[in-house]
Formats: sequence, structure tokens, C-alpha cells
Amino acid sequence: MAYVDGFVTPVPKRKLADYRRMSQKIAKVWRDHGALEFRECVADDVKWGKRTSFLRAVKQKSGETVFFSYIVYKSRADRDRVNGKAMKDKRLAKMFDPKTLPFDAKRMIWGGFKVVVDA
Repeated sequence: MAYVDGFVTPVPKRKLADYRRMSQKIAKVWRDHGALEFRECVADDVKWGKRTSFLRAVKQKSGETVFFSYIVYKSRADRDRVNGKAMKDKRLAKMFDPKTLPFDAKRMIWGGFKVVVDA
């Protein structure tokens, strides 16, 4: 059964072009190493919830939007293999410096998920 890494990321609107360029490069690396899908989705119909919401989860600030992103793999083992190779890929060496990222990585949420319904 497939495996998915999911992410929720706050991105300053003034840095959307930088974030998109970075994501396109990262997507290429992950796909080159075997990821089946790589999707970056910007908030379109997302509102502040009274108790929970995507916006609350990342402590959205004024001037930011939120991305919901995911990467699909064949399996958990394949995800671990792909991530291991991708993280060592020289094309990413400069991209993951927290000082130069086009978003606040401290407020990014991520995790790995087993697929239970694949319709």
C-alpha cells in the first residue's frame, strides 16, 4: 500500500515565487529518486477555525498564506529509501539552510501517513 508524507507550511505572500521555485527543484529531486507524486497546494478556501484549522496549526501571521503539500511513495520502506537518497543529493545542499528558506520552518508541520483508502 502507498505511503504519504504530508506537510502544512506558512509562506509569506511576498515570497510565493521563491517558494514555488524552491518546490519545483525539490520536486524534481524527489521524483528523480522515486517519489510517485509531489504536490504543493496553496490555500484557497481555508478559514480560521474556533478551535482548530490549518491557519491555527501553523500560527499564520498577517501577510502569509498556507500550503498543504504531499509526496506519495510506493511504501514506507520506499519512502525511507527515497528520502535518504534525496537528502544526500547535492542539488539540495544550499536549499535547506533555515536562514535562506522562503518560509518559517519552525512553524511547518509534517508527518508520514499509511494509506488506508485508495479509491
